[in-house]
Amino acid sequence: AAFGSGAMTNSINEISDADFILACGTNTADCHPVISYKINKAVRNGAKLVVVDPRTTDFAEMASEHVQLKPGTDIALFNGMANVIINENLWNKEFVTNRTEDFEALKETAAKYTPEYVEEITGVPADRIKAVARAYAGAEKGTILYTMGITQHTTGTHNVFAVANLSMLCGQIGRESTGVNPLRGQNNVQGACDMGALPNVLTGYQGVTDEAVREKFGKAWNCTIPEKAGLTVSEMMAAAGQDINAMYIMGENPVLSDADASHVAKGLENLDFLVVQDIFLTETARYADVVLPAACFAEKDGTFSNTERRVQRVRKAVAPPGEALADWEIICRLANAMGYEMNYSSPREILDEIADLTPSYGGISFERLEEKGIQWPCPTADHPGTPFLHGEKFNRGLGKFHAVEHIAPDEVPDKEYPFIFSTGRRLFHYHTGTMTRKGMLDEQMSSDYLEINWADAQRIGISEGDKVKVASRRGSIEIPVSITNIVPPGVVFASFHFSETPVNILTNPKYDDISKIPEFKVCAVNITK
Repeated sequence: AAFGSGAMTNSINEISDADFILACGTNTADCHPVISYKINKAVRNGAKLVVVDPRTTDFAEMASEHVQLKPGTDIALFNGMANVIINENLWNKEFVTNRTEDFEALKETAAKYTPEYVEEITGVPADRIKAVARAYAGAEKGTILYTMGITQHTTGTHNVFAVANLSMLCGQIGRESTGVNPLRGQNNVQGACDMGALPNVLTGYQGVTDEAVREKFGKAWNCTIPEKAGLTVSEMMAAAGQDINAMYIMGENPVLSDADASHVAKGLENLDFLVVQDIFLTETARYADVVLPAACFAEKDGTFSNTERRVQRVRKAVAPPGEALADWEIICRLANAMGYEMNYSSPREILDEIADLTPSYGGISFERLEEKGIQWPCPTADHPGTPFLHGEKFNRGLGKFHAVEHIAPDEVPDKEYPFIFSTGRRLFHYHTGTMTRKGMLDEQMSSDYLEINWADAQRIGISEGDKVKVASRRGSIEIPVSITNIVPPGVVFASFHFSETPVNILTNPKYDDISKIPEFKVCAVNITK
């Protein structure tokens, strides 16, 4: 909506050459360790690293500046920075004038977010807000990195708009080592989205509401493409057993990963028919009527499109076990069994079709990927790929400022539920542990713990390792505590990797009205020994 593209604007290697890095809502060292090496290199080269995070993680401690804000107050912080940049005449007038629209709306909204006012909302000292704003505006090459600490809020989309506003305001986009860079949480999330695994688009983000797009795909696939967008994951789980009677889940474990997980499990139980396609019998697969055994990454050929839009070859190393098949083979067999002819012979043939139907992938082929990956957009066979986006103009033409306001999280602490609970990941594990808990990594960390501040632990009367009951308005879990200064008073944290402590029983399913992403990062809980 702001730029015309939702992917990383820049490349991973470019991070090393930035002289200012604003890392928001990301514990990069634990959750994206390879990318954190690039950040470390930039810091060694003299870059200023500012980490915006309620927790004092190891990553925050290595920063030049740790901006420890109250959970759910990101928009106020970014608007406060915009206020300083505009009032002190630090904004890039040439860039804003020539390459953006709706600046006046941002200026008007940011006017009331003085550093002093923002301090009241966020808890971040006004002087620190001013210093960070000046440093970002004055940097030669400033880049913004963010992950789910920005998006998993009821205002998640507006949080991203606020980040985009800052980059355009300072002209920190459309050049090497600048930009706005969402770091994807899994190896092929970007590729799945690129291929239309979203309810409102086909491949390459071609909208289903566009008649010409539907006609093109309908002709290629010999079918009629629905003109109405489908449901998101959150909406599907809410409708399970009601408007939706059957579901097909591939490579996802919502019984552990989705908000208000008990409700998700009930929804799956209420379905007439559930199919799960996965490499192990996950917690979700246990609810299935049929489990289809899929090949893992090392057992199939194809491509992954990673977080920097790089399409890379994946080569089969070993044969899949038993009856397991590559996902595309399972889908083809199902389609044919259901009366629709789908007779692809190989991933190479599928990629050729992708290139035919998807302008951003138009020049990508197995032959070109033999030596190295290619970053889309790559429209023709002689195009080298695109390391950074929006160089001459934004994908949508002019970059669009969005004037957004701070809105408090859906749940805030009260007498009954006095703590803010937030979830995230740990270094040793990956998502719901489907793979990482099957081997040596589980030996490194075989269970989780609740991070709680020393002052809170003393007040409740708990000691290191004590087991506590954590309860929200949706359910409760029991989990041992780790008493620490990583979290500030009033905030507690645990990861969602472990089925023994299924923290998403607690989390709030209230979601962002635009993206439909639930507010995983803030819910109200109480804690008892």
